[in-house]
Amino acid sequence: MKFIVSSSYLLKQLQVLGNVINSSNTLPILDNFLFDLDHNVLTVSASDLETTMSATLGIDSESKGSVAVPAKLLLEILKTFPEQPLTFTVEENSTIEISSNSGKYALAYAPGAEFPKSVNLDDPSVTLVPADVLATAISKTIFAAGNDDLRPVMSGVFFQFSPQGLTFVATDAHKLVKYARTDVMASQVADFIMPKKPLNILKNILSTSDAEVKIEYNDSNATFSFDNYVLMCRLIDGKYPNYEAVIPKENPNKLMIDRSLFLSSVRRVAIFSNKTTHQIRLKIAGAELNVSAEDIDYSNKAEERLTCDYQGDDIQIGYNSRFLTEMLTNLQSDMIMLEMSLPNRAGILTPVDGLEEGETVTMLVMPVMLNS
Repeated sequence: MKFIVSSSYLLKQLQVLGNVINSSNTLPILDNFLFDLDHNVLTVSASDLETTMSATLGIDSESKGSVAVPAKLLLEILKTFPEQPLTFTVEENSTIEISSNSGKYALAYAPGAEFPKSVNLDDPSVTLVPADVLATAISKTIFAAGNDDLRPVMSGVFFQFSPQGLTFVATDAHKLVKYARTDVMASQVADFIMPKKPLNILKNILSTSDAEVKIEYNDSNATFSFDNYVLMCRLIDGKYPNYEAVIPKENPNKLMIDRSLFLSSVRRVAIFSNKTTHQIRLKIAGAELNVSAEDIDYSNKAEERLTCDYQGDDIQIGYNSRFLTEMLTNLQSDMIMLEMSLPNRAGILTPVDGLEEGETVTMLVMPVMLNS
């Protein structure tokens, strides 16, 4: 088995696949890339058993075969080469030899048959989504997903497909983000919960792609195919909480304010907040928003006044500054709207401008009890 490939082309593909490999694996074979050669097509795969990703490379070869090559070692050596053709030759003594313009390097390999086989989806449902839409949906929601192992359903992003449009939801019970598109539709109704790790990998490569992503899914697995990549992952098992029930419908108090002004104010004031609660207080009266925080243990306090456009009754409400900062950072609009009903009910944050047609973003932030 022998093939020739460009060093930078191979490195670029392997760096993407390398994100799948865990730093510590229960099975030693998972520390390897699987190289599967079929004449001019080389398929490289990486897996952690939950997520498997493969890339198809066009190369120069006459042979067939499959070997598992140590991922870390291969990435380290490839990073040091200037752009040049490399020749990989599988030798009889269980080593694979790499020949460059300046030298030869031998790595031990394992037989390709030892590498875990990826699952085949039986009779999957299929939806096509433009890469930029999927990348935006992931980056707008993933930060709100939880990290609690006891509630696995909340540690992923909920995908909801229907002929009316696509909805993506993430929540950790303190904050919730719902991203919806009515300009991209699915042929049938379906929903599933995607884990964070494969979504982060997708987010990074989709942002530079202009392809259509083919999403195939059944009850337990989903596959994303685009460009020369195929990513397959196991879905999170369980029923997603009824998120519509927690979004308050009647919110008579509406605050409209410049996002970047509000964000920098919250960031500054938050420095003076209590280090365990991160609590800041919003006091709104007339056209004035008062943002304040106090850490009684250390006698630290801060207060800022901002002008805003406000309709509703005077209100005082407390929020966790970290959640508020995350949400405001994630929105890209110039102006935002914060809708509230009562100091103990969730506030709804939405962008006023900067959205594409058919795109909506709704963010929900739970209040914290104010110590009077």
